[in-house]
Formats: sequence, structure tokens, C-alpha cells
Amino acid sequence: MNAPHKARKRFGQHFLSDQSIIEAIVDEIAPKPGQFVVEIGPGLAALTQPLVERLGQLTVVELDRDLAVRLRAHPQLTVIESDVLKVDFRALAASRPEPMRVVGNLPYNISTPILFHLLGVADVVQDQHFMLQKEVIDRMVGRPCTADYSRLSVMLQWRYEMANVLFVPPESFDPPPRVDSAIVRMVPLANPPQLDAKLLEELVQVAFSMRRKLLRHSLGRWLEARGFAGQFDLQRRAEEVPVAEYVALAQACEAAGPSGQGR
Repeated sequence: MNAPHKARKRFGQHFLSDQSIIEAIVDEIAPKPGQFVVEIGPGLAALTQPLVERLGQLTVVELDRDLAVRLRAHPQLTVIESDVLKVDFRALAASRPEPMRVVGNLPYNISTPILFHLLGVADVVQDQHFMLQKEVIDRMVGRPCTADYSRLSVMLQWRYEMANVLFVPPESFDPPPRVDSAIVRMVPLANPPQLDAKLLEELVQVAFSMRRKLLRHSLGRWLEARGFAGQFDLQRRAEEVPVAEYVALAQACEAAGPSGQGR
């Protein structure tokens, strides 16, 4: 596994090379022998090797064909050669009796689609630890009335408890990216609000489509088109509304039905 491998720009590849950072990441994940862990984008196995040493066995998802060949040579790895967005994580979770944990250094160019792909299977995941651009994690954990609070904040916080647990500087990688990175811990809520996730996604997307304007210009029109007759303060900007209020509005819209008059 030591032969040179050139990072491929189209895969958004940046390989971890700082041993102290790698150890710090593994400590945050805290893998235990026998646990079922799935690593997304193992690359040159910088994180993979210390993980498998603690676990005994590890499942990895790798798109790069050359890297997948190298990884298959490792006797303790189960390699899924695939685009992560095409992996059926629900079926993967069902394949083992242990709870599934997901980790990875997510490609910067498709990190948000991966997060949304996994959002749909949060009920079968124990926890997730991902390395991402720090600015993306800032948005993921963003609080209302801040510049970081966004559609991503709402769509993830209704379903996960999240924390930015570790800063990772560019020089920890080869080649160094032009951005700072960080590690986020995502733990699915044990009793999440019951709602139509697609409806919440549409509602939040509309709300943040004109984030500098009051919600009556965006969400107000959307609610009016649905004939929604409930109460909601539209004299605010999208970033001023807490996650719980977006969730409650989505539930109210669902209960009212498409016409807004109840089912």
C-alpha cells in the first residue's frame, strides 16, 4: 500500500498525513473491538489502519478503482467499490447485528449530498464522525441569529445532536487543501420529531432562498399558496427562526394537508 498514488482532483482527494491529527481523530471516534464501522473514502488508509487495529475488521466504501484494489489486499477490510451516494446504507446496517457507525474524510465537492443521503437512514446509525471543510461544519452546527445558521443547520439539527470536536489545519494533508478542516460528531436523536422530511426540506429551502428579506416575501407566499391558515410570525428573517419552530411549522402543514384546511 506504500506505492505512490497521485491525488485525483475529480474525486476531491486530499490525503491525511499528520500522525498526531490521525491519532486525535481516532480517539474522538473511540472504536471498540467488534463494532460495525463503515468508513467512507478511506483513500491511502491513513485513518483506516489505526481504526482496523482497534476494531479487528472494517468495512470501507471507495470509488477510486486503483485505491479499491490496494484496499482489497488488506485481510481485515471489506471493500465496497462504489459511489457512496449509490450505497444502500439501510441494507448495509441490516447485514450485521451490531449498530452501524459511519466515519470518513468526505470529499469536499459532494459532502452535502452525502450528509443528505445518510439523513434518510439516521434511524439505523449509532453515530457519525466526518472530516469536512470547517466552514461546512460551522453551518451544520450554526445557531439562530448567526451568519452560519442556514438550511443545512435546520435540516441536520432536527435529526442529530452535533458538535465540532477537532480542528484540522491544511498542512495535515497531502496535497494541502486551500481550506481549514474539522471533525464533526453527529449522534441521531433517539426520539426525533415525527414529520415529512421532504416537506421540511422544501419549507426550509423556500425560507432561506431570500435570507436577507423578511419571511413574508418567501415563506409567506409558499404558505399562502398552500392555503395554510395557521399562525406563524413572518416578520422575521429565516436565520431568526429556531429549528423547533421550523419543525412545528412542517408538522402543522402536514396535518393541514395540501389545501391547508386539515385532513
